[in-house]
Amino acid sequence: MEINNNNPNNMSSRTDRKLIERNRRNHMKALYSELNSLVPHYNSRESISLPDQLGEAANYIKRLQTNLERMKQRKDSLISGGQTMNIASSSTGFSPKVPQIQIHEMGSSLVIGLTTDTHSRFIFNDTIRILHEEGADIVNASFSVVGNTAFHTIHLTVGWGVNTRLSWSCCHQDS
Repeated sequence: MEINNNNPNNMSSRTDRKLIERNRRNHMKALYSELNSLVPHYNSRESISLPDQLGEAANYIKRLQTNLERMKQRKDSLISGGQTMNIASSSTGFSPKVPQIQIHEMGSSLVIGLTTDTHSRFIFNDTIRILHEEGADIVNASFSVVGNTAFHTIHLTVGWGVNTRLSWSCCHQDS
């Protein structure tokens, strides 16, 4: 049986196959390029071969998976640590105290008294941060601990840029 290469149907089918293969290669090239763009490169000046790009992408994905697992474990340990603290505090009869804030105005100065339990570590830091954001000049900040209660005192000077929202934002801070 003789194959006729001049057959129009055969020429059309060969052209179709070539076109389909070219489109497939272009599509794969675009996908490789997109994958390569998602991977951080430390030596961006060097041209990297396709197998090296794929290896780099695979290593990057493995590092991301490892980081994700580590973060999940950390989250679980923090959550279980928080539950352990709540269980311990309920077994000892200690329940967390709601923070109390007192603000005393003395001319252009304010004295803020913040009373919390000793387990509320971030309320004081958040209060200082809010005061700085509002433009207050903190003159002095101190604390003392008696039993399970921490007493924080903050002395500050209020400039003209500090508005009355300062008192509200300090008092209504979510813990």
